[in-house]
Amino acid sequence: MTSTPTDGTSRYEVSRSDDEWQLLLQPQEFAVLRRAGTERPWTGELLDEKREGVYRCRACSQELFRSDTKFDSHCGWPSFFSPLAGDRVELITDRTLGMVRTEVRCSRCGSHLGHVFDDAPQTPTGDRFCMNSVSLTFEPAAPEQQA
Repeated sequence: MTSTPTDGTSRYEVSRSDDEWQLLLQPQEFAVLRRAGTERPWTGELLDEKREGVYRCRACSQELFRSDTKFDSHCGWPSFFSPLAGDRVELITDRTLGMVRTEVRCSRCGSHLGHVFDDAPQTPTGDRFCMNSVSLTFEPAAPEQQA
């Protein structure tokens, strides 16, 4: 897996050193967002979130997903069939753990969000963006925006 530079030479709009990220993030958030860790399945606070709203990167607040693309994939992590816009995330080949997967990172700060798989034929895209709850924040839609 490629690593994000921490010496200020990052190509990301939001760039911080590891020390700066550690001051801003809780230990589990840092482990997942900056070290590409994974939270345990079925434990994330956003797994069962059903309200309308927007999911943002926990590290930099960039809007990533809308609730209308979230679906129950029965995998133990919040899943979406499409990001808000294609340029909100970047996809990187991940060859760790003896397999080839596609890592999903925030395009604004380079934080690890999860992985994407093409195993969701029940969705419009066929994709399952399997995200860590700890990588995201949820902003409910204003009451007048909810139908």
